[in-house]
Amino acid sequence: MRTLTVLGSTGSIGTNTLDIVRRSRHLYEVYALVAGRNVDALAAQILEFRPKVAVVATSDGVARLSERLLGAGLPRAEWPELLWGDEARVQVVAATEVDTVISAIVGVAGLEATYEAVRLGKRVGLANKEVLVSGGRLVMDAVREHGAELLPVDSEHNGVHQCLRAGNRKEVTKLILTASGGPFRNTPKEALRSVTPRQALNHPTWRMGNRITIDCATLMNKGFEVIEACWLFDFSPSEIDVVVHPQSTVHAMIEYRDGSVLAQISATDMRMPIQYALTYPDRLEAPVPKIDWVQARQWDFLPPDFEKFPLLKLAYQCQEAGGSATCTLNAADEIAVDAFLHEKIGFSCIYEIVYEALAKMPPRNPRTVGEILEIDRESRALARELVTARAAGAVTA
Repeated sequence: MRTLTVLGSTGSIGTNTLDIVRRSRHLYEVYALVAGRNVDALAAQILEFRPKVAVVATSDGVARLSERLLGAGLPRAEWPELLWGDEARVQVVAATEVDTVISAIVGVAGLEATYEAVRLGKRVGLANKEVLVSGGRLVMDAVREHGAELLPVDSEHNGVHQCLRAGNRKEVTKLILTASGGPFRNTPKEALRSVTPRQALNHPTWRMGNRITIDCATLMNKGFEVIEACWLFDFSPSEIDVVVHPQSTVHAMIEYRDGSVLAQISATDMRMPIQYALTYPDRLEAPVPKIDWVQARQWDFLPPDFEKFPLLKLAYQCQEAGGSATCTLNAADEIAVDAFLHEKIGFSCIYEIVYEALAKMPPRNPRTVGEILEIDRESRALARELVTARAAGAVTA
C-alpha cells in the first residue's frame, strides 16, 4: 500500500489523484492533503479521505477550515492535525510514513517541498512544471544522488516516459512533444493584440487553472514542457521538437536513429498518467475511456508558428542559455499572465514583459533552493515594475 502526501489536493491534478484513491482504497492511504485557500474543497476531502494532516496557506485558512469541520459535525477527535505555511508543506512530505508525493502545487511555491521529497529518496509524481523550469539542475542532481523516483504526471512527459521504456535511450535521436495549439491556433497574429481574457481561457481540449490555460494560449506552457523534458530525459533543446496536434490524442513521440517513431496515445484524461506514476512499473486498469479504433478519425500534425507565439522560441533560448534564465522566464511569465487576466496589459504584452525582464535580469547560477527563490522574487518584482510602467503608458496614451 502506498502512503501519499498530495501537494495541491484541491486543484485539477489533486482531485484526479484522489479519484484514483477513491476507486482503489486497498492500494492507497492518504497521509496529508495540502491546499492553498480553498478550504471548502479541502474540508470535503478531509471528511472523505481522513488524512492525518491537512495543510493550508495561512493561519487564517486554518481558522476557516476549523469552522468548516465544526459545521460538518466531525468530532474533534477525528480531525487531522491542521498546519499552515511553507514549513508545514515540507514537514508532510518528509514524514517517515510517506513514500509517495504528488507534486501539483501551481508555481514555484511547490519547489521546496518537492526538493525535500526528492532529497529523501521518495517517489514523486511531478505535475508542477515550475519545479524543473526554475530548479532543474538542483532537483535532478538530487534525484541521482538520493535515488529518488521522479515520475512525470503531465500527459506529454508521461508519454515520453512510456515510450522510452521500449528501447535504448542512447538510440533515441529526437523527442517530439505535441501541443493542442490552444484557442488561437487559427487566429491571425495581428488579431492577438485585441483578444480578451475570456477568449484566452476558452481552451479547446483541457479544463485547467487560469494561469496554465493562458500559458497554453501563448504556447508558453509548451515552452516550459521543452525545458522540463530536457531535465527529465537528458535531452538538449535542439533534440526536442514541438508539433501542433489539435486532437490531443497523441501525447508524445520519440524517434530512434533508424528512423522508427514510437508514439504514446490515450484519451485526454489526466487520471491515466497520474495512475501510471502511482503504479509504475506495473499497469493497472485505469478509470479512463479507451480509444475506439473502429470509429473513423483524423489526426493532424502541424509545425508551430514561432512568430505568432514567440514565447515558445524564448523558452528554447532560455534553456540553451542555462543558469537562472529559465527561473526568470517562469517568474516574469506568471506576473505578466496575472496582469493580462486583470486586464492591465494586452495579450501580446505578455511576451514583451517577459522578454524585457530577461534582458534586465543579470544571469546567475543558483546552487540552493534559497538562491532560486531569491532569483524568483527579484524577477517577479522586476516584472511587476514593467507591468506598472506599461499600464501607466497605456493610460497616458
